[in-house]
Amino acid sequence: MTAGNGRGAAAGDEDTDGRKAVGSRAPAAAVGAVGPRRVGRETVDHGRASDTVAAVVRQWHAVRPDIDTGPMEIIGRVNRCAALLQQAEDAPLRRAGLTRPEFDVLGTLRRTGHELTPGEIARETFSSGAAVTKRLKQLTERGLVERRGDTRDRRVAHVRLTDAGRDLVDAVLPEQLTYETAVLSGLDDQEQSHLASLLGELLIQLEGRLRTPRG
Repeated sequence: MTAGNGRGAAAGDEDTDGRKAVGSRAPAAAVGAVGPRRVGRETVDHGRASDTVAAVVRQWHAVRPDIDTGPMEIIGRVNRCAALLQQAEDAPLRRAGLTRPEFDVLGTLRRTGHELTPGEIARETFSSGAAVTKRLKQLTERGLVERRGDTRDRRVAHVRLTDAGRDLVDAVLPEQLTYETAVLSGLDDQEQSHLASLLGELLIQLEGRLRTPRG
């Protein structure tokens, strides 16, 4: 998730396995028109190419036909998508000399519209305090954020964007969203909306049970 801009994120130069080429859009009725069937718990869509997780599931079915691979078919695909997107990096961010976590910090300060403490930034970006401290140091050195001490408590710092930081976020965000749109273009609008809804429901459940800083 792109904590900085509040949208689901992910992007990259590397091709994702088993995906249609970027830019190809097909009506929902045309995609998988024959309809999916189940092999054990595995969904096989005759209208789509098989992905790497489907191959893994078939191998498990061959050696352990007694086990239920249903969770693997979901978690495995989520993990695989995340790994590919992380490997690929984000082209607009890379051109701006930013990492995704750094952009999350800048984006959080921009979208909230006011100063935040490092602890608040850590919560907003789902990061550890140590990781946020390191990112703030790098962004401060680049002149993108600035810190001021609290007048009542010297232990507390307040962070805000500089003019340069605000201008950078405003320049990069439209580019990044265009890039992410291209990454998702193999799914039509209805499919994207359905996927976003399902992922949102899953995220709510996981955040309620498993929420820990990611670093």
